[in-house]
Amino acid sequence: MLREPRRVGFVPTMGALHDGHLSLVRAAKAQSDSVVVSIFVNPMQFGPTEDFSKYPRSFERDRDLLETEEVDLLFAPSVEEIYPGGARTFVTVDGLSERLCGGSRPGHFRGVTTVVAKLFNIVGPDLAFFGQKDAAQVAIIKRMVTDLNLPVQIVVCPIVREPDGLAMSSRNAYLNREERRRALVLSRALRKVEHSFSQGERNTPALISAGNDVFAEEPLVRLDHFEIVNPDTLESVHEVEAPSLAAVAAYVGTTRLIDNIVLR
Repeated sequence: MLREPRRVGFVPTMGALHDGHLSLVRAAKAQSDSVVVSIFVNPMQFGPTEDFSKYPRSFERDRDLLETEEVDLLFAPSVEEIYPGGARTFVTVDGLSERLCGGSRPGHFRGVTTVVAKLFNIVGPDLAFFGQKDAAQVAIIKRMVTDLNLPVQIVVCPIVREPDGLAMSSRNAYLNREERRRALVLSRALRKVEHSFSQGERNTPALISAGNDVFAEEPLVRLDHFEIVNPDTLESVHEVEAPSLAAVAAYVGTTRLIDNIVLR
């Protein structure tokens, strides 16, 4: 008697796990027969002045959390295992990788797509789970999967927020008390855009202006980008006539945070 094939769910992470990551694990468990989680801080997606060396690492705590969630396999390779002898081959999604975060972080998404392609090849998942917070990354990975005919379905899960609205992120650990308070400007600005949209505003410059007004209340937070784009192509839209992504990135102190909402 032939057995039903087992569906493998995969959650790629860089560790420093929080409830946002665990929501992906739980979604994977609900939709898969076996769940694999990877922890790999990928040097290729960090720029030369970025925080690779100080990125939060808490392997023992992460392992304990995943054991509590009854994950079937934790894959935690070394840099040498993922890039034996260095890297000579890269995966780039032209036209998307330069948009949103890619505009201010050259090479970032090339590092992301290269490592995700490698992890897909190693793990061989049927389903891979990503968070909506990394919306640009999701769009780029979806396009990579389509273009390379990779046999994996991308499942996007909702943003998980702190009670006060801040999107959960491993980098939130960098924030001191005052920076943590200021960081709320990201979600406040997005809520203002969402409110304007709900009141009937469809003009993108007007919606962005509403969000920028909120950022003006926090002059010590440095805005990187605030854009409204097609969620699949990441191209700017002038009028919101279909579901569109309002995406923001900003520096709170030296910590770069991102957030977004979908205007439906």
